[in-house]
Amino acid sequence: MTSTQSTLLGRATLGDQLRRHAQSRAGTAAIVSYAPGGGRTVTTYGELDRSANRAAHMLLGLGVSRGDRVAVMARNRVESVIAYYGALKIGAAYSGINVLLGVGEVAHQLNHLEPAAVVVAAEFLPVVRAALGDSEARPEIVVLDAADSGSADDPGCHDFDRLIDSSPDSEPECDVDELDLAMIVYTSGTEAAPKGVMLPHRNYLISTSPAYTWGLRCLDDDVWLFVMPFHTIAGIGSLTSLILLGATLVLPASLAPADVLAMIKTEQISVLAQTPTFFISLADHPDFGPDAVGTIQRCLTYGGQVSPRTVDAWHRAAPRSIWGTYWGQSELTQLGSVGWFKQLEDVPGQDPTWIGKPVGHLEIKVVDADGNESESGELLCRTPSVMAGYYKDPEKTAAVLDGGWLHTGDIVRRDAEGNMFFLDRNKDMIKTGGYNVSSQEVERVLQAHPGVARAAVVGLPDEYWSEAVSGFVIAVDGSDVSGPELRDHCKTVLAGYKVPKVITIVDELPTDPQGKLLKRELRRLHAKD
Repeated sequence: MTSTQSTLLGRATLGDQLRRHAQSRAGTAAIVSYAPGGGRTVTTYGELDRSANRAAHMLLGLGVSRGDRVAVMARNRVESVIAYYGALKIGAAYSGINVLLGVGEVAHQLNHLEPAAVVVAAEFLPVVRAALGDSEARPEIVVLDAADSGSADDPGCHDFDRLIDSSPDSEPECDVDELDLAMIVYTSGTEAAPKGVMLPHRNYLISTSPAYTWGLRCLDDDVWLFVMPFHTIAGIGSLTSLILLGATLVLPASLAPADVLAMIKTEQISVLAQTPTFFISLADHPDFGPDAVGTIQRCLTYGGQVSPRTVDAWHRAAPRSIWGTYWGQSELTQLGSVGWFKQLEDVPGQDPTWIGKPVGHLEIKVVDADGNESESGELLCRTPSVMAGYYKDPEKTAAVLDGGWLHTGDIVRRDAEGNMFFLDRNKDMIKTGGYNVSSQEVERVLQAHPGVARAAVVGLPDEYWSEAVSGFVIAVDGSDVSGPELRDHCKTVLAGYKVPKVITIVDELPTDPQGKLLKRELRRLHAKD
């Protein structure tokens, strides 16, 4: 018996589970992908496993080995999934690159990551080339769509399709361990420079993916419209858990509301998961209604509160559906707490800050500024799915894991029944006139106004108040709502010190690709004015 055969006898890695699915559900659709301009491709679990094996042999042939990193810069597509599992099968760690980043930002990530190989869609090859221009790193560059783009014979580049087609589809004989890194996910940088969160195979197998069944009620017959980008923990993390469970993922070519609504109907989508902005955009479209979204069973949302008018619209259009609100972090391998409701009346205390209860693998405590346990304060966590640390940053790792707990930086309240309520990010809490103000509390009040589509609230430097509560609002189409009117609205609900000193009507708010508000960017933009 070889060492690899002996290891396989009881080994548990993400690639192993894909291999098992290829044996037990070979003909089940794993990925349904749509191409721009039309075209639908179905990749079964059997096909995905064989393609991942080819990708593994391809990477081995390029000199990539266990412990190396493989970066992927492409839009959500089946080839990205193939490259991901190819890396996992040889013990290399995957890291996605946001396709919206500029050359300098891509250079920063590549210099920090030092990948052995970069798999890049041809449309982003110029960005990667420029990013590597002054770098000491010289990864192998593998190009998707190389033949169609004319880059198949570019010096220093490899054609993904050509290498895949010439590689065997047998399982690679590689020693991989559950403690090997599966991925290095770079945080969104909503507060500071992105950090590389290191996540081992073990985290998913022992806690995160089981929590998808216990907490998120996921099953192997789920059909997900998958719109979360693979470079994020929401994207690559959810993909990982759903493939482990044997579900079907549908990758759209377009996120235009009309296209999404048509696809939900065609593919009989049962689950949607995205930020509130996504659900708002669908509900506001003329095609939205029971005929379009009647198959939806679960609406999962994160990264902010869903407005009452959006919940009402979805309840009318998909009365069988249920909302899931969940909270998590990259540092927790994504999932931390889950709560379910059909209408806002079902939420404990009708409090929209509710983020449910901790999932089964999570142990928590809430502490005040002095570290004493409290009803409200910073959320600390212990769990088998806590990250291995920040890549190349032992100091920040030690700080965030101080005392044997993960310090989340999130301020929450916990009631006697164990329900958790998200108050704010620690760094988004506004300190004004000696009082602490939750920016999200003020945002919820603003978004309750019928003329408001979305709101953001930040603290801006002020000589008198230290920080002035400042609101920025996108108005509902056709609304002539004004800043003074909204201040009067806030005064009927909030204490005086919480009412924004100024509310500005804007056309758009700075967000990341998932729709999360970039409050640091909002502060910077205002300071520039």
